[in-house]
Amino acid sequence: MTELEAGLEAVLFAAGDAVPLDRLAAALETSRASLMEAAASLENLYDFENRGIMLLRLEDKLQLCSRPLYADAARRVTESRRPPSLSPAALEVLTIVAYRQPVTRAFIDQLRGVDSGGTVAGLVEKGLIEEAGRMDVPGRPILYRTTEAFLRTFALSSLSELPALPALEENEQMEMDMPPETASETQLPPELTSDSGRTGTE
Repeated sequence: MTELEAGLEAVLFAAGDAVPLDRLAAALETSRASLMEAAASLENLYDFENRGIMLLRLEDKLQLCSRPLYADAARRVTESRRPPSLSPAALEVLTIVAYRQPVTRAFIDQLRGVDSGGTVAGLVEKGLIEEAGRMDVPGRPILYRTTEAFLRTFALSSLSELPALPALEENEQMEMDMPPETASETQLPPELTSDSGRTGTE
């Protein structure tokens, strides 16, 4: 292990949360390219030795996390009880936000055909979605987007890794033209389930 790799490991371990690449490069007094080479080497080392930790990239950030294989054991130590799984309604709303972000609650309501206020508030409380400003229209409704916790929970490095959702692509315009009471429900792709995450957030 090189000095840069060891330094990166130490910084990420001390930080706990995801750290921006530029901030890491500045702290370690190295270039972004050298930093990414060190990160790739660490990732390969952890995988080759089947370490209990792994290096996770979240958009333009890096974070050390426990390997999914040991998630249950880690959860038993860090949590007094397993948090409840996301309901079908919560997963449905989360899917809409993930694929069409940033979106308003009115958009979610119209696409689902039901009031989603309580579900949206619950997802915000869990840290899976967050406010992303307001739409520049009368009333200035709040826009919502997914968070880093969403990426960690569903084992994604970036939103580009989301599985294809052709049903939403093909039917979105039709559903938006229909009255709320007749709009069809959005189907969650099988890859997105609340048990697939790398952390205890659900």
